[in-house]
Order: sequence, then C-alpha cells, then structure tokens
Amino acid sequence: MSTFVILSSGQRMPMVGLGTWKSAPGQVKQAVLAALDSGYRHIDCAAVYGNEQEVGDALALWVGPGKALRRDEVFVTSKLWNTKHDPEDVEEACRASLAHLGLSYLDLYLMHWPMAFKRGKELMPRRDDGSISYSDTHYRDTWKAMENLVDKGLVKAIGLSNFNARQIDDVISIARHKPVVNQVECHPYLSQVDLLLHCRSLAVCVTAYSPLGSGDRPWASPDEPNLLEDPRLGAIAVRYQKSPAQVILRWHIQRGVVCIPKSVTASRIQENLKVFDFSLSPEDMKLIDSFNRNMRFIIPTVEKDGKKVWRDGEHLHFPFHDPY
Repeated sequence: MSTFVILSSGQRMPMVGLGTWKSAPGQVKQAVLAALDSGYRHIDCAAVYGNEQEVGDALALWVGPGKALRRDEVFVTSKLWNTKHDPEDVEEACRASLAHLGLSYLDLYLMHWPMAFKRGKELMPRRDDGSISYSDTHYRDTWKAMENLVDKGLVKAIGLSNFNARQIDDVISIARHKPVVNQVECHPYLSQVDLLLHCRSLAVCVTAYSPLGSGDRPWASPDEPNLLEDPRLGAIAVRYQKSPAQVILRWHIQRGVVCIPKSVTASRIQENLKVFDFSLSPEDMKLIDSFNRNMRFIIPTVEKDGKKVWRDGEHLHFPFHDPY
C-alpha cells in the first residue's frame, strides 16, 4: 500500500500527516519535532489555530539548506480563515502564514470554511448580541483570489475544507486552478460515503480531520459516544494486534482518505504512522463502515432557548444543511 496519494496537481501528498488543531502553544513545537523525527513528512496547519509560529520554529530545525530534510521533502498545508475571504485580504493572509511558518511557499492552501466572517483583525467578530458577524463575500470570489497565489508561486495548489458537494461543484464551475483537496471531518461515526464518492468522481482528494473522532474536543459532553472506546473496534484491534487508533487510520487509508491525526504525545505520534504494515480484510472494512451514525462532532453549537443549535446555521453558505 502506497504511503502517499497523487493529487490532481501531480503532487505527492503523504497519507498520514500531523494535525495541529488544539495543540497548545508550548506543545506544538515538540509535537512537530517528534513527528518529523518519527518519519512524518506532512504537517497540517491553519492560521486560526494560533500556533503557526511554533510549527515554523520546529520546521526551521529540520528543513532547508544544511538541515536533515529538503523543503520539497515535507508537505505543508495551511488554511485561509473566514475573516480573510475578501479578495483584497487573501494574499496578505497567505503571506502571514508563510512568515509564521518560515516558508517561501505552501504545498497546499485551503479555504477553511465556505462561510465569510466580517473582515478585520478579530478572528471571531461579534455583533452586539454576541453572535458572529458575517460577511456576504462569496466563496467563488475568494477562490479566484486564491488562484492568484498559485500563479505567483506562493502556493503549489489550493483546495477546500468543510465544503459540501454542491459548493465543490460551484467552485469547479468557475475554477482556473481546480481544488485538489476537500478536508472534512471524517471517521467511522461520520463515514462521508456520499461526499467521498462525489469527490472521487471529480479527482478531489478527501482529507479527514478529526479522523479518530476527536475525543479531546473542548465541547465534548459525557453522554456522547467515544469512538476509540467502541467495543466493536476494540475487538478488531485485538485481532490485528494493533491499537484502536491504528485500526481506524488503516480504515481511512484503505478508502483512499488522507488523515491528519492530532497528538502532542510522542508515543502516539509514532504509533499513528505505523499503519502501513498491515491490511484490514474486506469484512472488517465493511464492519467498520457499519459504525456510521452520520454524527458530526466538530461543529460549533450555541444554546438558543435552552436548545443546542448550530452557531453558523443561518449563514448563507453554511455547508451542513445539505445531505452531503
């Protein structure tokens, strides 16, 4: 089994990367160092995570002239945040990420969400009532500005994140540079079968964020199921003499899905890459497919009249009202 996928741009993207969301400053530098040391060659970043500077500090120790790795041996992704969707702001935002990461180009730059927030320095601009202040900038216009980054050599390729099938088609209909990736939440409880088929048909690679179900998400409630503790998964793991996490990552890989598990623990970071020395049987693949509950963990919710509702559900470009 290959350890990388070939994107429609011709680039080789390693199938397992290190995710850096929720990695606290002070931890993320060590995590990236541990990952590079273990053989990772793919690091997934984003401006909004607030830790790109530290990721850059780690990259500087490993990558570049006279260092262990050449720049072209490491695949680095970053993402454009919602407050930077105005076409005027896109290049500056990309250059800010490059400066923090200490790089001259990104391998991949994603639009983090299809939804634009009000322009400005504030990551979560608020209205007087505390709700998020939106902008009506269309993601198609943002995309056209992102295409200029490819033309200028600031990024090798561009892609999407949290886009539904209709929105992907919409971008492709106007694109000069086609999106090479759609990065979405994906795990056995949210297996994304329909979106995966759709993306495959368009030669758009799917990357899974929170591929292990994000048990450490800050808003997890005790009554929600924990994927890694699912006894059915535990039984499969015992049979293969692997951890539940390794079994899930292997399931993603056999579906052709790139995954970016986040960890700041060196032993787990190492373990998450040891998924190329075994294969799940077709029966076990089907069994894990059957865990699907269409259950989204990573979507901001707020209390409204005593009920939990999707925070951005009223945004014109909110992606999750469509079935996929």
